[in-house]
Amino acid sequence: MGTSATGITAVGITGVGSALPEHELTSRQLQDEVTAGSGLRLPEGMFEKATGIATRRFAADGEYASTLALAAARRALARAGHDPSDIDLLVYASATRDVCEPATAHLVQAELGSRAHAFDVSNACNSFLNGIDTARAMILAGRARRALVVTGETPSRAMRRDPAGLAEFRDGFAGYTFGDAGAAVVVEPVARGGIVDVETETASEHWAVGGIPGGGSRHPRGDEYSWFRGGGKELRGVFEKIGGDILTRVAARTGLGWDAYARVLVHQVTVPYLERFVELTGVPRDRLVLTVPELGNIASATIGVQLDRIQDELGPGSGC
Repeated sequence: MGTSATGITAVGITGVGSALPEHELTSRQLQDEVTAGSGLRLPEGMFEKATGIATRRFAADGEYASTLALAAARRALARAGHDPSDIDLLVYASATRDVCEPATAHLVQAELGSRAHAFDVSNACNSFLNGIDTARAMILAGRARRALVVTGETPSRAMRRDPAGLAEFRDGFAGYTFGDAGAAVVVEPVARGGIVDVETETASEHWAVGGIPGGGSRHPRGDEYSWFRGGGKELRGVFEKIGGDILTRVAARTGLGWDAYARVLVHQVTVPYLERFVELTGVPRDRLVLTVPELGNIASATIGVQLDRIQDELGPGSGC
């Protein structure tokens, strides 16, 4: 690894935190709600059988994306041994925002009590990783000394509970995988280890496969545009098209095979999707940190929650 213009040779994660809402809902309870709201007759146990998700957490009234991000941020700072005043960059990196404007980073910072340069990064379920990558780049460039990257996800609020017919139900079915969570990491220069490599690939031509169309200049108002719509099969097809090559390129550059990793953290949408990921990539199953059966698809918070769960078993030089 080369030395940056600042003389910093490595940047890593020194503190991790996560936060889960207390309210838990089973797939059976959720299916009962959707059945009651839509009048559709659905096969018994359909939600859990199709997704492998048994339970998920939903934010309560008065609990927001920033609430979950803030709780996770405080835990990450405590874990790293820092106060809010010790950070000079705060990146809120999530698919969920409290408000359309201003950046949710400011809502988090106002409660946290820090005075850092603060802004949002939003790129669906990649947001948190993009936020970490952005923070690392700014530290290497000398634009920041210590960063706090946070996410709060409440996609349950974009889940349609009363679809008007089978077509609407199918259009929003991917949304029934969602759960809510928050995560945070402290990113700063480290003497050992650190982030070794970053690789990305973007297939923007598939932007319409899934998302929430409302809130922007195309559909600024209207409840009809506030629900998640997406095709699970189409999303999986895009991953199968480009995902494996990304991992191959990282392995070629670093010379690291799966045996070099203590743990493998990966975004988890459903159990069948995860099984397909293992089949395509050859990831050892025992290296995965399984969260989707218990928490569902928690969007950009997934990897942060997984990292928080295993941080005690990792040391400098542990790969994940």
